[in-house]
Amino acid sequence: MSRRATLPVGGRVVGMDLSADRTLRPGLAALAVAATLPYLTLKLLWLCGSTVGMVDPATAEDPALWLLNLVTFGMDGVAALLALAFARPWGQRLPAGLVVLPMWVATGLLGPLLLALALTAAATLLLGGEAAPAADGFLRPWVYLLVYGGFAVQGAALAGAFGLYARGRWGGLLRARVRDLPDTATLPLQRVLVGAAAVLALPVTAAHLYWCLGGTTGLSADTVDGRGHGFTSLQGVWALAAPVAVAALAVVVFRAGPGLGLRGPLAAVWTAGGSVFGWGCWVLLAGGLRTTAPDPAKAVPPATHLLGAAEADAGLLILVVGAIALIEHASARADVESAR
Repeated sequence: MSRRATLPVGGRVVGMDLSADRTLRPGLAALAVAATLPYLTLKLLWLCGSTVGMVDPATAEDPALWLLNLVTFGMDGVAALLALAFARPWGQRLPAGLVVLPMWVATGLLGPLLLALALTAAATLLLGGEAAPAADGFLRPWVYLLVYGGFAVQGAALAGAFGLYARGRWGGLLRARVRDLPDTATLPLQRVLVGAAAVLALPVTAAHLYWCLGGTTGLSADTVDGRGHGFTSLQGVWALAAPVAVAALAVVVFRAGPGLGLRGPLAAVWTAGGSVFGWGCWVLLAGGLRTTAPDPAKAVPPATHLLGAAEADAGLLILVVGAIALIEHASARADVESAR
């Protein structure tokens, strides 16, 4: 028989299958860690001076590329550590912020890639194939397969492991409804910040939609030359992220549909908001290093920097509002439980 634990939720007792959790979560975590190893190995080789997978060995001499490789190596290393935290007892004792913030960013970075990969595959089946990715003269085709294949497995496994982790650690909080959120003194501020995020989301959505539909203004010459199904799919996903995140957060802070479960809007804010923040920060970081690229065709235009700044700011506002709402909700639940 499976063992079940009970958690009090709003005066009720909710069962949770612990035996399945103990089996599935470590398996998903192990799969996520395994999926990072090829990518981490490739990045480590490049950091050590290897040119494996590169079409032009001179590419490895670019200092900006070396720094980007160092950053991305660290990011995937953090993802592996998160996976371990979801499966080990010490992960339950970590401060919530050390788990939630990096996982939010990881979801925002990997989630759009997973969706874009699926859309790209569908577009390829319907519209036909395209030239190999190595047409840009940078990387061999097998590198793209290794990297994006690993991201697909890693993203799915990491999301599954975190879902089980969150259910075990914050299950009662996530089963609440919109009407259960307290009307605190910060609610007017939350609504103002959501309005500000909506204003920032307008140009972000318009720019990504413009590029998705074939526009070229604001893109580097190298990006324009390399556009294909993958680029179009990713731009379309990014165009949806900001309005979805803002709309879902507005449901929460304006108490729209009070009987609605909190889990749905939170999932939308989590995924779409993480995408807005994560990719906005990535554009600022990677674009800043490539502004003065040796090859003018690869230099990042100022319009891309402005877009990244708007995305990062909108994502930060979403993070602040979401954090305030959840912290106040958790505090109110704790007060109710302690009063019983």
